[in-house]
Formats: sequence, C-alpha cells, structure tokens
Amino acid sequence: MKERITITLDKNLISQIDKRIDGVNIKNRSQEVELLLAESLGANKPSKAVLLVGGKGTRLMPLTEKTPKALLEVQGKTITEHLFDLLKKYGIRDVVLCTGYLKDKIRDYFGDGGRIGMNISYVEENEPLGTAGPLKLAKKYLNESFIASNGDELKNINIPRMFRLHKRKNALATIALTTVDDPTHYGVARLDGSRIVEFVEKPSNPPSNLINAGFYIIEPEVIGMIPDGFSMLEKDVFPKLAKLGRLRGFPFAGQWFDIGNIERYKTAEKKWDGITHFEEDEADLG
Repeated sequence: MKERITITLDKNLISQIDKRIDGVNIKNRSQEVELLLAESLGANKPSKAVLLVGGKGTRLMPLTEKTPKALLEVQGKTITEHLFDLLKKYGIRDVVLCTGYLKDKIRDYFGDGGRIGMNISYVEENEPLGTAGPLKLAKKYLNESFIASNGDELKNINIPRMFRLHKRKNALATIALTTVDDPTHYGVARLDGSRIVEFVEKPSNPPSNLINAGFYIIEPEVIGMIPDGFSMLEKDVFPKLAKLGRLRGFPFAGQWFDIGNIERYKTAEKKWDGITHFEEDEADLG
C-alpha cells in the first residue's frame, strides 16, 4: 500500500535525482526518491533467506554417497557458501537451512554461521517434502517478504532490483528467470511484461526459453497455500499464483549453473566466476 506525500527539496538535490532517471529502471522522480529512501533505511531487500539443502543428490552419486550436495565444493568452496556470498553481497545474513539428507553433517559444518559471517537457523525434514513443504516447517521464521533458493545451483542475481519489481507489482511471488538452449528439463515461464501468465514444469513444447532459476522472493501468505506433506512450488503453488495474476518473473543477466548432475557440476567448476560486484543489466519489465 502506497500513500502520496508532498516534499520540498533543494534544487541541487532535485538535479542529482534527475540525473539518475534513465527512463528504464528509474522512470520518474518519485520512483528514484523511494529507491534512495529504501536503500538508506535498508528496506530495498528481504532480510531473510531460506535455502533448500535437503535433497539426496541421487544424480550426483557417488559424490553424494557420504557428502550432502550442500557441502560439495566448487573452486574450493562449498556450493552453500557461494550462495551465502550472494546474500552477503547485499547485506542479507539471516538464513534458514532446510536440511534432510545427511543433515547432521551440514549442521556440524556450518554451526550457527558465526565463523562465516552468517546467522543460521535450521529446520529438518524427517522425510522428503519437496521444494514447498520445507517452507511450512520454517513458517515461524518467515513473517515478512523472504528469499527462497534451491541449494544446488550457483547464481549471481541483483537482489534489490528483483525485490523492487516484486514490491512495485504487488506480487505474491517473483521468480528469477534465466535462459537456456533446451528448456524442456526445467520449469518454463511465459511472460506478459513481468507477469507470468503461464508456468509449466518440464514441458515437451516450451512456451519460451525463460526457465526457473530456483531463486524466489515470496510473501508469507503463500505459505498458507502450500499443501501438507510433500509438495512442489513449481507444480502446486506457482500455477495457482499465475492464475491469480500475482506471479512475476525477473529475467537476469548474471551467471547461473545447475549442479544437478555430474556433467553440470563439472561445467560449473570450470566456468563459474564467483559472486562479482558489477551491476547486471536485468530487464525492468512492466
């Protein structure tokens, strides 16, 4: 909910504000003033993230026979720590790890997160709950907009820009989207502006080449829409939100690697650049 206000500013300040208006990401003075206030107050990003690290990693056997996916290393650092680097880049240090397979090894390795500059809480799956079920376990930690991310991908995303789109469009969930040559192995989105009008999991006839990058901004009320037991965001939640017109997509230009199998894992090891500090030119869709 927004409220109109009137402010009086020095001409020099107005001039500086006007220089930031590019007609694409920033369209007018009001939007730029709101952005500056959000940045100064730390309100330009979610304060908490949930990482889904409970999967068994069957396609990564034998690497995951005694080591959870979360602790596999890419370029000398665990996959999870690369995700932490993304969060820390934007000042997000409160994280919930949703664990399952070999959960004790994950807890023993990271502890409370203090040694790596994070504040970590844990929820534990006693049986596989999919990508949506663990969010119900973490409900007590999720009282405001939050990030949810798969734990078996590397990604470099401009979180404040994604959050700005999410809030401006009053979305219940926003999905980070990347492009691949063959989208049939992933969840695929069809967009109207930034609104996802169709979301199809692993389609034989994809509506686009924009795929789900496994990184979301979600409102707490979505948790109440998750079925009990095993459930998937991609199949049980996102299609419902798309029908409501409350699901948005955020295409991003940063690197993305799926580490779901041995071949993709090796590709990430060779090509991942790490979390850099440049600002990507993601689309600011209407």
